[in-house]
Amino acid sequence: MINFLEVNETNNMIEHEKLDVRTITMGISLLDCCDPDLDVLNEKIYNKITSYAKDLVSVGNEIGLEYGIPIVNKRISVTPIALVGSAACKTPDDFVTIAKTLDRAAKEVKVNFIGGFSALVSKGMSPAEELLMRAIPKALSVTDRVCSSVNVGSTKTGINMDAVKLMGEMIKETAELTKDNDSLGCAKLVVFCNAPDDNPFMAGAFHGVTEADAIINVGVSGPGVVKTALESVRGENFEVLCETIKKTAFKVTRVGQLVAQEALKRLGIPFGIVDLSLAPTPAVGDSVAEILEEIGLESVGAPGTTAALALLNDQVKKGGVMASSYVGGLSGAFIPVSEDQGMIDAVNRNALTLEKLEAMTCVCSVGLDMIAIPGDTTAATLSGIIADEAAIGMVNQKTTAVRLIPVVGKDIGDTVEFGGLLGYAPVMPVNRYSCEAFVNRGGRIPAPIHSFKN
Repeated sequence: MINFLEVNETNNMIEHEKLDVRTITMGISLLDCCDPDLDVLNEKIYNKITSYAKDLVSVGNEIGLEYGIPIVNKRISVTPIALVGSAACKTPDDFVTIAKTLDRAAKEVKVNFIGGFSALVSKGMSPAEELLMRAIPKALSVTDRVCSSVNVGSTKTGINMDAVKLMGEMIKETAELTKDNDSLGCAKLVVFCNAPDDNPFMAGAFHGVTEADAIINVGVSGPGVVKTALESVRGENFEVLCETIKKTAFKVTRVGQLVAQEALKRLGIPFGIVDLSLAPTPAVGDSVAEILEEIGLESVGAPGTTAALALLNDQVKKGGVMASSYVGGLSGAFIPVSEDQGMIDAVNRNALTLEKLEAMTCVCSVGLDMIAIPGDTTAATLSGIIADEAAIGMVNQKTTAVRLIPVVGKDIGDTVEFGGLLGYAPVMPVNRYSCEAFVNRGGRIPAPIHSFKN
């Protein structure tokens, strides 16, 4: 049981170390909304979302005020729309109407984002899934709160290179359609390998088909808390370091467990998981990069960075698992460039490159996240980067993802302002050699030998 003594212990973390519950995300199944009539389908989707989530924001605010815990975002994830719309949608524009419905429903219940404009195509694409993928650029350009994701590979199935090629083209098109807003549409689009279906963090959240009709997932974040704890053991050995991270992650996860328990009681919806992910913000002192530097690096990107991140990620998971019966999602450490002031500083001092970030993704929670690159980067190069990340995930049996932003009209050295939690980012250089012949081969990269476990 969680008691008020544990809550009081977190007061200092909240007040001085930027601890927050990053999101309460309500997952809603839309499978029972399926209908061959597009208008009927949209009406069912709108009615179900607004009915289930009508009290989500008010309850989140009540819990935050009652316990003094900042709950930054209230969000919704839904069943991958490629499945929900498959009977009714015959063109990409049909899927765009569903995106508009999701956006309207999100605004009605006042959530920050709604995720699930998604397709799961790790082994092949149905006609409906391809239509949804082709609808993504327009969908993200005409909505404000809709987030999209596509899972193009897994350890069990391999990598669908046809989908990888298409997503490179769709990222490029999304950048073009939202160029008046620094290609911001790409910040709401994630390409996954091994996507978890209980992830509360946007832009990659969707409600998995194995989930209940509705669930509550909570995402907790506390990079500042971990950094402050490590300051007290500066110079100690790795055993002390690991124990400190683990104990701190335990305390942070207990906050998420408390919020989840209160939310499910008040909303009458089952608890899904707590996701403890050290997700940074642009605020000073709320940085994963600063944790790595506190561990002993002069700058993120220095030799030892990947090892330090591996240690951090593992100890966070170990502490979180002890604190809650249902830890899931991504749980670990995120390394988004634009959302982490320490990462931005490292890029600006030329200590951190795209290639080093790729190496770090072998051991972090997700992958190449919120990275601004030149607007003239080709679709084939984008697809090649996606394929590289998917290969890391596939072979290492972990989730990897790509959220790249080719900013139209910007080049290396320029800075792009996204605002809010999305922060700002320097435009990073990309290898200019072509991988077009590789990407254009088509077909599927087979699953690795260790996938044959049953």
